[in-house]
Amino acid sequence: MNLAYIPSPTFSYFKVGPLTIRMYAICILIGICVAVAILTKRWKRCGGTFDQVLDTTLVAVPCGLVGARLYHCITTPGQYFPPSGDLTNILKVWEGGMAIFGGISVGTLAAFLWCRHRRYPFALLADAIAPALMVAQAIGRLGNWFNQELYGSPTTLPWGLKLNDADAIGKTEVCYDGQACPTDTLFHPTFLYEMIWNLIGAALIVWIGHRLASTLKAGQQFAMYLMWYGLGRTWIESIRINYSTIVLGLRINVWTAILCFALGCALFAALWRYGSDRGPLVDRLTDVTADELERAKAEEERAAAAKAAKAAR
Repeated sequence: MNLAYIPSPTFSYFKVGPLTIRMYAICILIGICVAVAILTKRWKRCGGTFDQVLDTTLVAVPCGLVGARLYHCITTPGQYFPPSGDLTNILKVWEGGMAIFGGISVGTLAAFLWCRHRRYPFALLADAIAPALMVAQAIGRLGNWFNQELYGSPTTLPWGLKLNDADAIGKTEVCYDGQACPTDTLFHPTFLYEMIWNLIGAALIVWIGHRLASTLKAGQQFAMYLMWYGLGRTWIESIRINYSTIVLGLRINVWTAILCFALGCALFAALWRYGSDRGPLVDRLTDVTADELERAKAEEERAAAAKAAKAAR
């Protein structure tokens, strides 16, 4: 009998009238809000404004959510594509299935294109958001705890996760060897492992960023994020037992995590040799911000003049 364990929540959603509020969605929303707060603080230090953070967020976050859903559907096609699946299942996000790798990829691409359009230095934005992403992902992992999903293999450790009969998505998961989850078995709480790993990574990126502020090139803190997350996700994914497509003997997310780590290493090395110093990019952002504030002031003056002229008539 296990005397010590991590209990699972007894609910995964609640209702407000006819509306169903899922804890997974709340965790994601809280993570996004915290990330925006951290990003805003770091971005302002570079000479930017909250409005720049807000407009980039309004572009990148929806794109990231779409990317997260599509990645999940593409890498587990049996439920979503013919002949065995149904395309309409892609829209049923309330049934679960959001993959952070797809969210990172598509969200980053959207942010890059928006920065190009608005003339924001993308490398500075990437550095500013690197620890914010790790904190947001840590908070988002609590959603897996409420859903009782994406846990690891059985364990006898005192911090093992104990499942219950709550109406949660993970209740219907096949755990391992094609069998249903046995009762009274504890499982590795991979959501907790990733939370801790991400929070440590966020602290390291901030610390290294301060200690090596004059040495690091713009974008290298984001490269560190890719390396740290890819490394941690590789071993965490290897102990998960939820269904996943197998490629060359490994779960597809293990391959993606390895690719994420390798991409981070390559990006860090390339920026070290060919990247731009932060100083000139900070100066450019300051100029862009000044131009935006001047245009906003001019627009306000025109609006005030138009309102005064209308009142005079």
